[in-house]
Amino acid sequence: MHTMIFGCGYSGTAIANSFSGPDHAVVGTTRSEEKRAALESQAIRGLIFDGERLDPSLLEDMAQTTHLVQSIAPGQAGDPLIRLADGRIATLMPKLEWIGYLSTVGVYGDHRGAWIDEETSIRPVSARSVERVAAEDGWMEIGATLGVPTAILRLSGIYGPGRNGLCNLDRGTARRLVKPDQVFNRIRVEDIGAASLFLSERGLGGIYNVTDDEPAPPQDVVAEAARLMGVEPPPEMPFETAELSPMARSFYGENKRVSNAKLKALGFRFGYPEYRMSLAQLWSSGLWRG
Repeated sequence: MHTMIFGCGYSGTAIANSFSGPDHAVVGTTRSEEKRAALESQAIRGLIFDGERLDPSLLEDMAQTTHLVQSIAPGQAGDPLIRLADGRIATLMPKLEWIGYLSTVGVYGDHRGAWIDEETSIRPVSARSVERVAAEDGWMEIGATLGVPTAILRLSGIYGPGRNGLCNLDRGTARRLVKPDQVFNRIRVEDIGAASLFLSERGLGGIYNVTDDEPAPPQDVVAEAARLMGVEPPPEMPFETAELSPMARSFYGENKRVSNAKLKALGFRFGYPEYRMSLAQLWSSGLWRG
C-alpha cells in the first residue's frame, strides 16, 4: 500500500499514523519547509504542495499511489487537486485503488437539533460548506469514472492531543457560551485516522458520518474539562452578547444531532465515542498538551 495524503495537517497526520506499518508507505504534503520538517520528525515523509503546481517529486509519488486521502479545504478556487489534475487522475495515479475525501458535517446545514444521517438532504449555509459540497461531488464523479471506491468522510468538530478544552482552560481562552438547546457533535482525531484505515482496507466508498455518539452543549464540555483539572469553569456567557468572529458565530447557526450508525453497522468501533471518557483519557495520560 502506498498512501498519499494531500494536506497532512492535524487530521492528516492522524491518518498517516494509522496507515503506517511495515508494508505501508505513507507520504504527506504540506505547504512549507518548516511543516515538512515537522512531518519528517514524526516519521512521515513530507512533500511540499502549494496548491498551484504538481512538481516532479509529487508526480513521482502520485504514480505509485494506491490510496489517496484529500484533506485540503477547497476554497473559492475549488479543490486544488481536482483543479490541477482533473481528467488526468487515471494517468497520474494509474495504481489507484481507493480515494478518501475529508469533508464536514457542515454540509447538512441547520436541522434545529434533529437527528440526521447520511440519507438526510444537505442544505449548506456557509460558503465554505457550499465549497465542500462541490468538492465532494467532484471526487465522487472521479471515483465513478475510474471505477475506484471513493469514501466521503463527513467530520464533526475535531479535537484531540493539543487541541481540546483542557488546553483552552490552561491557556485561559476557554469560554462557556450558552445558546439554549444548541448541541454539537465532536470527533477525536485518532478516530478519524482509524475510520479512514477501516474504510480503505475494505475498499469501501460512499458517504460516512465520522462523529461521536453524543451531541452535547458546548458549555457542558468546558465544565467537564474544568472538573477534571480541578479548577473553576469560566462563567456562563449568553451567546447573543458574546464577541465572536463571523466564522465562530456561523457555527452556532447550525444545530443538529449527527448519527454515526452507518459506520458502526459496518463493524467500526470508535475508540473515543463520547467526550467525557475522551477528555478523561487525555487528562490522565498527559496527552492533552499534545
